[in-house]
Amino acid sequence: MRIAIIDMGTNTFNLLVAETNGDNQYETIHNSKCFVKLGEGGIDRKYIAPEAWERGLEAIRTHMSTISNFNVDRVFAFATSATRDAENGASFVEEILKKHNLKVNIIKGEQEALLIYQGVRQAIDLGSNINLILDIGGGSNEVILCNAKQVFWMHSFNLGIQRLLNQFNPSDPITPDEVKRVEQFLSAELQPLLNASLAHTPIRLVGSSGSFDTYRSLLAHAGIIPITKHCSAEIPLDQYLQLHQKLLKSTRLERLAMKGMESIRVDFIVLASIFTNFIICKLGVESIAQSNYALKEGALWGILNDVQSD
Repeated sequence: MRIAIIDMGTNTFNLLVAETNGDNQYETIHNSKCFVKLGEGGIDRKYIAPEAWERGLEAIRTHMSTISNFNVDRVFAFATSATRDAENGASFVEEILKKHNLKVNIIKGEQEALLIYQGVRQAIDLGSNINLILDIGGGSNEVILCNAKQVFWMHSFNLGIQRLLNQFNPSDPITPDEVKRVEQFLSAELQPLLNASLAHTPIRLVGSSGSFDTYRSLLAHAGIIPITKHCSAEIPLDQYLQLHQKLLKSTRLERLAMKGMESIRVDFIVLASIFTNFIICKLGVESIAQSNYALKEGALWGILNDVQSD
């Protein structure tokens, strides 16, 4: 049986097509993504703007066209922060149902965090020590304190990079004072995480999705870590910290010219790195890992194993 998963994020709509033989295992046969910036122009007003709406519909059309080439038996779609918070989010998914006969499941932040955990632990051995899984999105950031066997604490923060970009509108390049203001804001907003980490102190940061994919790509293209197709990678902490400083000092044009930088990440990666660095410094994690697997792989695992995410 072939199953397709569409992850309708705030920045990108991601597609996974996998084949299963009925043994709860699967083989990935296709992965692709469409950049949509669904939160652009409206996320602060809890609204999907007309241009973003059209980009979203075009992304669904593209993915459904791709799916039609793979003889897929079942299609599942999950919408996250930008759609669930938008007052016209329900109308958006209604139009998708009408045009493509695709039912979209708008999931809550806690569900999103659980699916990310289910995805990441397929790619990385989380072991018995406590990890902090971090998924930096455009609308929300999911944080999970966990090991391989259980989740100790998780939360979805409405601190996605599109929201931070709108709120702080940093200079080009960002100034030290602007960095301090962002960090002060994060210190207040992330207090629930800081409190939870007192009881469940993580020793490793595991990052999933776009920002951590970008760190890995930039370091690989710089020859610092190997370029591989493995579903996870270790990111040397000292090398990440050097990269962070480089990003802070960079202009938009300089980031655009960096080898391994996706164009959609150019405007987001500095604030994403400030968020990442804040977590590292505040919690004192000792190492960093990156996972290619996230929500869509977690959703597929839950479907195959008949595990409900709510």
